[in-house]
Amino acid sequence: DSGVISTSADLPLETRIHWIYDAVRRVLEAHTPTMLVLEDLYAEYRFPRTALLMAHARGVICLAARQCDVTVLALAPAEVKRAVAANGAASKHQVQHSVRRLLKLEALPTPSHVADALALALTGFSRLGGRLT
Repeated sequence: DSGVISTSADLPLETRIHWIYDAVRRVLEAHTPTMLVLEDLYAEYRFPRTALLMAHARGVICLAARQCDVTVLALAPAEVKRAVAANGAASKHQVQHSVRRLLKLEALPTPSHVADALALALTGFSRLGGRLT
């Protein structure tokens, strides 16, 4: 299980963000991390609605982290790609392959969102002084 949190686009926004909040809060309470790493929010002019929906999700994730005394570290996508794939403009496929190599996984992490989350965690680890090899 990759821990992907999914909601249905058919549900009202408030139901979806409540579901995300509850799921993140349960993970934080179960694993008691000291840091949560997430991707910096950026707006894609061609998809402003998606950026707004992501902002709602990011907001409840940050709220859950704060309520659980977990530090939030936001990283730019280019920094994450550079850290794991040595290329700030790496493709999703390149990130998947780099994450697989760094974590010595048998298969590519899928879907690509899972690889992105693992890349964020690896970059956060590196930022804290850990070494990616």
